[in-house]
Amino acid sequence: MRLDTSLHRIGNDIVAAYLVVTPEGVTVIDAGLSGHWRDLVAELASLGLTVADVRGVVLTHGDSDHVGFAERLRRDHGVPVFVHAADADRAKGGPKPATAKQAMKFGPLLGFAAYSLRKGGARTEWLTEVIEVQGGETLDLPGSPQIISMPGHSAGSIAVFVPTVDAVFVGDGLTTRHVLTGADGPQPAPFTDEPAQAIASLHAIVSTTAKWVLPGHGAPWSNGVAAAVAAVESAAADPR
Repeated sequence: MRLDTSLHRIGNDIVAAYLVVTPEGVTVIDAGLSGHWRDLVAELASLGLTVADVRGVVLTHGDSDHVGFAERLRRDHGVPVFVHAADADRAKGGPKPATAKQAMKFGPLLGFAAYSLRKGGARTEWLTEVIEVQGGETLDLPGSPQIISMPGHSAGSIAVFVPTVDAVFVGDGLTTRHVLTGADGPQPAPFTDEPAQAIASLHAIVSTTAKWVLPGHGAPWSNGVAAAVAAVESAAADPR
């Protein structure tokens, strides 16, 4: 799905991953679920490209619905996978802390579970090798993605700012569709390790002034990063 010049999404509002497409090749931001492999191949083909054009994968964090097809790209095609050092073990299938009880509604929960199963969520292929980042780096990948530390959802959560497409990819730093309740609009993401820290970390992306805010779950947001962050803070202060 084309969002803008050089900016594409695969998946949907339940689980999404993104492609930055340049003449130098493709950078993949997050890798969805393992079954999104077919979506990746199809989206590349629609652009006259193949998996051989992918130069790197950047993971916003190490949860299973973001790791997806990353190991397949790394193992079978030699594509490097970047993840924050604090989430490297998580991306390899290591333990994650328990989170507080989540608000949920049966319909959205069933939809999330069914989609995840259909897309291989029960067959996660964890990473075996990663390249660790710390935050503050600009990677030598198409679009020159900049790594912004944004701990809270997980210890090693990051945002990825790509100036060439005026977009900041936030993973689960926020969501625009709560997968457990179906609520739409910018809001805190569920299954967050440290909710207060996650909200505070959002200030790190405001200075990007990006037009696009692209979460791992929910509709793409094109009304600017400042408005998205303000909406999340408002939702956190007045949960419904």
